[in-house]
Amino acid sequence: MTVSPPIGIVGAGAWGTALAQAASRAGNEVVLWDRDPQVVEAIREHRCSPRAFPDLVLEEGIDATTELDAVLDLDTTLLVVPAQALREVCRRRAGRGPGVAVVCAKGFERDTDRRLSEVVEAEWPDAVVACLSGPSFAAEVAKGLPTALTLAVADAELGRALSLRLSSPTLRVYWTDDRTGVEIGGAVKNVLAIAAGLVTGKGLGENARAALLSRGLAELAGLGQAMGARPETLMGLSGLGDLMLTAMSPTSRNTAFGMALGRGQTPEAALAEGGVVEGYWTAAVVDRLAERHGVSTPVVHAVAEILAGALTVEGALDSLMRRPLKAEGMP
Repeated sequence: MTVSPPIGIVGAGAWGTALAQAASRAGNEVVLWDRDPQVVEAIREHRCSPRAFPDLVLEEGIDATTELDAVLDLDTTLLVVPAQALREVCRRRAGRGPGVAVVCAKGFERDTDRRLSEVVEAEWPDAVVACLSGPSFAAEVAKGLPTALTLAVADAELGRALSLRLSSPTLRVYWTDDRTGVEIGGAVKNVLAIAAGLVTGKGLGENARAALLSRGLAELAGLGQAMGARPETLMGLSGLGDLMLTAMSPTSRNTAFGMALGRGQTPEAALAEGGVVEGYWTAAVVDRLAERHGVSTPVVHAVAEILAGALTVEGALDSLMRRPLKAEGMP
């Protein structure tokens, strides 16, 4: 019987710990990396993650380490760090990554406007780069509640093998070769979730939120197709599915951030409440990409302008409501 090598995970935050739980339940040995020795000791000695889920008993198949090489030397490693920190992590071992590097963050690199898979490929040219995305709150995955994700990688056979390796009775992993679509869906939905939170925080009602998300979905689809994504990917788990989850629950950091803005907080004050709000860093990039590709994205543009301090929430709402009427189906 062939025993598979462990799966490595870089980052023992909430999502990294949740994926470690899921991978262990699927029958894998897992090596989880974190730079904090206290977190690593708690995982190894007490089977708990004090920073992510202090009340959750971790699976026995999870080990932890502060040695980055211990996870990057493995054949498959999940990169579960914030989007804007991804290049820095890759450069901690310049030029040589794992055999397969699976990006698990959602966003674009703010300084370069590049997709995260492109960032990893630039730093680790010999690695095969995949992306894992979809509608998933970390706490639910960690507890073993039913979840479905999409894994995107150019090699369909590798995608099938990785999906089978990560799937379990509580986690279904579908695979696709449309990495562009998976990445764009995961990134843009965070910006739209901020917009949905703004509407909710401003008390504008469910009708307004539904209208905004419908138009926002058209923007996501238009930009995605302009950048080479397939429509079925954008309407799947990593696009529409993730948008539904993220934009319709205050549990989402991006939605909660938008709600705080709608109630009158500044972006700085809302960010200070804790947690990584990927949409905050992504909004300006999506706005620039839309302009570059000639795609109209008024909802995304309004969010970017609000975050840049160039537009008030009231001004943005007024601008959106006063846009010229068009036939349905046009962004």
